Amino acid sequence: MLKQLQSNHSTITTLVFSLLLFVFPQISFASEDQSIIDLTNSWIGYVSLAIFVLAYILVIAEEKIHMRKSKPVMVAAGIIWAMIAVVYAQHGDQHTAEIAIRHNLLEYAELLLFLLAAMTYINTMGERGVFNALRSWLVNQGFSLRTIFWLTGLLAFFISPIADNLTTALLMATVAMAVGVSNHKFVALACINIVVAANAGGAFSPFGDITTLMVWQKGVVHFSEFFSLFLPSIVNWLVPAIIMSMAVANEQPSAQNETATMKKGALVVVGLFLLTITMAVCAHNFLYLPPVIGMMTGLGFLKLYGYTIKMSDKKTNATLEHQGESSLALEGSVEQKQPFNIFQQLESAEWDTLMFFYGIILCVGGLGTIGYLSLGSEFLYADLGPTTANILVGLISAVVDNIPVMFAVLSMMPDMSTGQWLLITLTAGVGGSLLSIGSAAGVAVMGQARGIYTFVAHLKWVWAIALGYAASIAVHLWLNADKFHPIT
Repeated sequence: MLKQLQSNHSTITTLVFSLLLFVFPQISFASEDQSIIDLTNSWIGYVSLAIFVLAYILVIAEEKIHMRKSKPVMVAAGIIWAMIAVVYAQHGDQHTAEIAIRHNLLEYAELLLFLLAAMTYINTMGERGVFNALRSWLVNQGFSLRTIFWLTGLLAFFISPIADNLTTALLMATVAMAVGVSNHKFVALACINIVVAANAGGAFSPFGDITTLMVWQKGVVHFSEFFSLFLPSIVNWLVPAIIMSMAVANEQPSAQNETATMKKGALVVVGLFLLTITMAVCAHNFLYLPPVIGMMTGLGFLKLYGYTIKMSDKKTNATLEHQGESSLALEGSVEQKQPFNIFQQLESAEWDTLMFFYGIILCVGGLGTIGYLSLGSEFLYADLGPTTANILVGLISAVVDNIPVMFAVLSMMPDMSTGQWLLITLTAGVGGSLLSIGSAAGVAVMGQARGIYTFVAHLKWVWAIALGYAASIAVHLWLNADKFHPIT
């Protein structure tokens, strides 16, 4: 799986301070625990805020300074929690800080293992040639540019709920670039369409985005309820897609001749992945276990199947050696194939991203323990109201990574109806499409189509994407009106 890239963009001071009350929540159980000390107006609080802001600026500047994004947030998390622990120890309390950080570690552990299993499956499907075969088929069909524009968007929308929006966007972008070649206008439009479609498709599935996964694992929205967002999500993609398609020439690109075949067991791996997703859903819905149990069991199945592939490869190599056809027998011949190793796919997981989640979750949890929940919750969900607040979350996620934003809201746990929880799931998922830097999919595709799909190229169509954003919210408010009943 290709590594996530990060774009460099400026940090606006006034925006940062306007978001501070929102992105630093208190952990959900702490509001009921009278032993929590309010440190919002202490030097601990101010220093912690400064440390986190500095760390996040370094995250934003990753591409410029060439420092992986996980490093600053991991250090920041350790410093913040150390200061919190010292304060509580000075008050004779040696347990509250420990309980609080264990709560955050448990949430992170579930997310880590779930994503590790999913990433290993995606990497294995890539190694077996599943994605290359799909790309090769699309390129070789001789479709017109407009057809490719719609096909790549449609596939991005329907693949991202099962895989993830980052991998899906990268896959479809390679198709657009292979077909468009020197037609930079088409490639840019296709990439914008792909990013919007991948983010929209990921919004109606627990597996399509990290934010939807967090909402599902938290239990505030049941698995089947996510599909209420299908029509709003497709509207979010279709509105800008229809507008942008008018600018795509209906011409035939030059013929392509790519060949790609899937390796042995490729379709079995796809089937095991679907089985694994089913087990995760069943574990959560019927056995009342964390979904990660189903995912890790499925990973075990993949590792067992990987063993059969490895033994088959070893047997094939032994046969070639016996027949004198190995690379040792003839100078200049094809190098002997290395046996499949499932742990290589495990090692190829996006460890920087996984460690980044650790730093973010613990930073946000630590700053929340300091006492910013009541301030942020009062401002957003009491003063502004849940609908306005949840729409604002989507706009914020176009600038600030939606992971800490969604974790903040889940930590606040405001009293909201199912309809409101679905609204914030939708807006946090698709709001990142407003800017190319607003989602992992957009950032990654910018790196892949460097100089063609750019921040400015995306910004030219932000008005069309904003129309889709507004339309999807309107459709949700109308279509799922029955889910907005007051909580009793």
